[in-house]
Formats: sequence, C-alpha cells, structure tokens
Amino acid sequence: MNTASSAPAGPTPAERAARQAEVVQALSRAVPAHALLWHSEDTTPYECDGLTAYRQRPLVVCLPETYEEVQAVLRACHRLQVPVVARGAGTGLSGGAMPHALGVTLSLAKFNRILSLSPESRTAVVQSGVRNLAISEAAAPYNLYYAPDPSSQIACTIGGNVAENSGGVHCLKYGLTVHNVLQVRGFTAEGNEVTFGSEALDAPGYDLLAAVIGSEGMLAVATEVTVKLVPKPLLARCIMASFDDVRKAGDAVAAVIAAGIIPAGLEMMDKPMTAAVEDFVHAGYDLTAEAILLCESDGTPEEVEEEIGRMSAVLQAAGATALTVSTSEAERLRFWSGRKNAFPASGRISPDYMCMDSTIPRRRLADILLAIQDMEKKYGLRCANVFHAGDGNLHPLILFDANDADQLHRCEQFGAEIMETSVAMGGTITGEHGVGVEKLGTMCVQFSPEELAQMSSVKHAFDPQGLLNPGKVIPTLNRCAEYGKMLVRGGQISRPDLPRF
Repeated sequence: MNTASSAPAGPTPAERAARQAEVVQALSRAVPAHALLWHSEDTTPYECDGLTAYRQRPLVVCLPETYEEVQAVLRACHRLQVPVVARGAGTGLSGGAMPHALGVTLSLAKFNRILSLSPESRTAVVQSGVRNLAISEAAAPYNLYYAPDPSSQIACTIGGNVAENSGGVHCLKYGLTVHNVLQVRGFTAEGNEVTFGSEALDAPGYDLLAAVIGSEGMLAVATEVTVKLVPKPLLARCIMASFDDVRKAGDAVAAVIAAGIIPAGLEMMDKPMTAAVEDFVHAGYDLTAEAILLCESDGTPEEVEEEIGRMSAVLQAAGATALTVSTSEAERLRFWSGRKNAFPASGRISPDYMCMDSTIPRRRLADILLAIQDMEKKYGLRCANVFHAGDGNLHPLILFDANDADQLHRCEQFGAEIMETSVAMGGTITGEHGVGVEKLGTMCVQFSPEELAQMSSVKHAFDPQGLLNPGKVIPTLNRCAEYGKMLVRGGQISRPDLPRF
C-alpha cells in the first residue's frame, strides 16, 4: 500500500509557485484561458479519484476541447518535462488518476460526443469522455447496448474504462473492456497521433490494443474509442439464492461453472454487505443468509427457461436454503439494484471505506472470505464483501475513518494482507480496478524484479521520459525493498541488497 512514510518529499512552496507560473504561461498558448485552472479553490476538486484516502493537489488542471489542443498541451508538457496525468470522471478506485505535485492533470471531460453509431456493423465511435451508460442509451433505439457495466457506469467514462480494463456484473459472459473495444486513438507523450487496433476484428503485428487497455494512462492519452455493441437479449431473468454458509455459496459458484453454464451474471454478497444494501435500496434480500448469490440468464425465452432450470437444480444441490426467480423485468432490476449500489450503501454505514480488488480461483472463494473474517479481528476493522463470483473477482470494502491515522494505517495493512493472500491462493492483485498508487507495494509480492523490469521496458518504449502518469503501477526496486522490509518470512527479508529509506 502507498503510505505517507514512503512518499517522496514534495516541492517547496517557492519551487511550486515558480514551476506553476512557467507551466501556465506555456499552456496558455495551447488552450483558451477558461480551459486552465491553477488556483487552489479550482484545482482541489481534482486532488483524488474515488480512492479518497490519498490526495495531491495538481499544479495545473487543463480542460482541452479539441484534439489539437490535447496535442498542443502534450507537446508543451514534453518540452518542459512536465508530468501529465490523464483524467476521466474520477471514479477510479486505485488512485490511478491522483495528480502529480508538479504535473498537469489533463481532464478529458469535454470530449463527450458520440461520433458515429452503426447498427449494421454493431459498432460505435465515441470520444473518451463519453459516459459508459450513454453508449447503451444511444444504441437502445437499435436494440443494441454496450456490454461492460461497472457499478459506476452512470458516471464513469469510456476513456477511464479503457485505462482500467473495467468489467462489471455481466463480464463473465460478455467480457471486459478489452473484449469489447476494437480501436483506440489518441496521442503519445510527445504529442504524436497514435492508433491501436483497427476497425476490423483483428490487426496485423503486435497486439498493442491489448497493451494499452489496462495501462492506466501510462502509455498514451486516449481521445477516441471504437466499441463493439451487442444485441439486447429477448429476455433476462435472475435467481436470488440464499445460503446459510459461505463455503456452500462458494462451492455453488464453482458448481455452476463446472456444469457448463455461463451465466450472464454471477455475483455474491456476504451478510454484512447484504444488510447494508438492503437498508439502502430495499431489494428484498434475505437478511438471515450468510451469503447471497445473484445468477442471471439471458437470451431467447426458451434458452432462459432451460438455463434457469439447470442453475436452480445446481444451486439446490449445493445447499441453497432459498431460491427466488424474478418474474418480471422490474423484479430483476430490483434484485440487481442492491449489487449495483453496494459502494454507496457502504458509504452510509462508515465515514470512509477502501474498496479492494483482487482475483482468485473460484474454488477458493470461501477460503478467502473466511481469511478476511480472521483479518477483521486482527486489524479491528469491519469488512463487507461483494464478488464478481463467476470470475473470482473480489471487492472487499474495508470500513474505517480516514481522520484517524491509526485506522488508516490498519486499513492499509488489512488491504495489503488481502492482496498477499489472494496471490498465495493462486490469484492476482487486481481484476478491474487497476494498480494506481494503492497496490504499488503488493506488485512486489506478485511479480519478480525481472518481470517488473520488463514492464518498465514497455513503459519506456512508449514514454521514454516517463512523463505519463509517473509513479503509478510499476514500483521501483527500492520501493519493493521498502515494502519488503515490512515483510519477514522465514527470518529473511526481501532483496536485502537494496537500500532502505
């Protein structure tokens, strides 16, 4: 985790003021005056993304309105060696859009136009500031929609989705952002135009589209995205299954997949999360259940009827204590409303929360839940859990008070142990929220120095000066040494040859 003790010393007020004047003067030639913000009351709203525990006020915020202005800003920043952090709606949960103290936050909020939509090819070309849900709303008259549906889809932008490789509750069947994007256009750190992918289903050469999706704005600044659209299913129905034991619920998830069923959505919530969301949205959840599964089927009425029957049989055999199948579209949406509002519901019962993100093998779902319960006692903090259970993607929400330095420290330790445990169980430290600053330390747990060096080489190939979103995602070896000094395993510290700070 990113702790204050490991953060580098910031610039002095005089250094900051001098650099700010220089940058403002340079950017004033690239964009109109109204597109530049540098007074503290204007830049403070940009000091963090959805991860509010870590904040840094940017030197300058720039809000260009044309591609030419984006290009001019990047060229000016490259000439002055000014770091640039691209920002969408600021809904990210890993600190990926946290500003640089001496850098420019490049907001793409004004790039909010859908440029074209073709029902024949089932594609749409949209600017990076277009909201995720707006794409589906525009495609609705053609009976099409954009499949990835993160919980923040009402606000999050497609550019941010590309940066984090976002998924959502229906990603098990329809895939993540990387499976639903054909092309990304934008600019390099030097301000040169660049295109990843193509309008075709495949492109020759290296698959650089897959490299840039999920790169968290470290390789290029995306301005335009071509997305795939899929037909709306004729019918969708959802099963709400209650379990009196989390292990039974975890085993049920594995059993559904083992039966050869790929649900449109397969989500899991534990008892604390169920209680929080039920109080918020009144979805009719079973408050006595230790865990709830939401299993959705979509397709033709005949397909749905058959799949609902098969899933119900599997869930009952796995020990479900109650099954409720939606009988109308309104009831289906009500079942999902709780899951979609898990994060705001948690915000009502705690001053702050830190939403973690890791992925484990489906067979270990119960193991990680029980491990988290032990961690709650260890760190003296509550944790509510919601999972994209179908692909093993965890979203534990650690509840704490950020105004209490000790609670923040314990929360960081709690989150780091969840990540380390996920890796130990054969998983990975992120599924769809990215690394940002939140997981810099635990990157050292999952990846070797050689693997991190390879990541740095890819970054260097695109951005030799390291100006795009610096200090994120890829930890330095010294950073790993600092993290490693807190981890003593078998009486040995990690990388004893590296200096500690």
